[in-house]
Amino acid sequence: MNIPGIEVETRAVLKGASTANRSLAELKGIAKTIPNESILLSTLPWREAKDSSEVESIVTTHDELFRSDLQMETESLASKEVRNYVNALLHGFELVRKTGLLTCNHILEIHQKLESNHSGFRRLPGTTLKNNLGDVIYTPPQDPEEIVQQMSQLERFINDPELSDLDSLVKMAIIHHRFESIHPFYDGNGRTGRIINILYLVLQGYLDLPTLYLSSHVIKNKTDYYRLLQQTRDTGDWEPWILFMLKGVDVTSRSTLRIVEAIRTSMAEYKLRLRRDHPKLYSQELLNHLFRQPYTKIEFLERDLKVTRQTASKYLDQLSHSGLIGKKKQGRANYYINSRLVGILVGE
Repeated sequence: MNIPGIEVETRAVLKGASTANRSLAELKGIAKTIPNESILLSTLPWREAKDSSEVESIVTTHDELFRSDLQMETESLASKEVRNYVNALLHGFELVRKTGLLTCNHILEIHQKLESNHSGFRRLPGTTLKNNLGDVIYTPPQDPEEIVQQMSQLERFINDPELSDLDSLVKMAIIHHRFESIHPFYDGNGRTGRIINILYLVLQGYLDLPTLYLSSHVIKNKTDYYRLLQQTRDTGDWEPWILFMLKGVDVTSRSTLRIVEAIRTSMAEYKLRLRRDHPKLYSQELLNHLFRQPYTKIEFLERDLKVTRQTASKYLDQLSHSGLIGKKKQGRANYYINSRLVGILVGE
């Protein structure tokens, strides 16, 4: 692996890295104010998964995603793909948190969760990257041994701090470019690569939880994303690509921070209303449930609060009558919506 030297840290890159570092630090700090980490782990990864999948033309809606979580109807293929992304991201997070590493074997496990298969690294030639006209613009490594060798080199670059003293966010941009250029899998390279971005930030201590909504920057600037990936391969000029990624970290850190702040504010308001209007129902566990499950149902509350089905049903109906949550019917069953939380998550 040819690692770009210190010359990639131009004045513009260092300035961009400084700004992005500050924004990430603010996000990490505000995320600590949410009392239960499962609230952020159960909500924000869905935003990242939805947009990362949409980059690959896997399109679904938030409503469909939240309803699929209820398991009350047949799940669409797109929704299942997004769910796989969330599972892969959270599985990777647990691996990184447990081992303090992000290895090739971890990446293979993440890809397995994402694609629901054991295809592993490419072993057959023929993979090329094409533009919208069908013209081949890039041919990644074809030999299976070369793919393994380059991935092993990338693994060392990810995990060995002695190999490079570049700023970690600059390294993240380089890692993503190298992974996409190796293109080690038959399918799912883009989504796996974007999961690696988030996990690398966790690995480096920039985030405690995989909560950054980085793929929103890619979906909003999809043309530039693919153009700059190829431009860097063609010219060897890293600055435009690195600046693009640093801007993405900065912009999405600030937007994610606003989401976390809105969740925190809404939780405080709901806590006051629950204590005032439903003192016999109120508990921290109930509050956490309402903000961990944008859409919920009786069985979920029964499970989380360890109450009877009758009690869970009574709680949800009372909260619905007072306007804290909405109530909808699906077939013969009901489900309940925290509309305030949904509005925050979908940006309304």
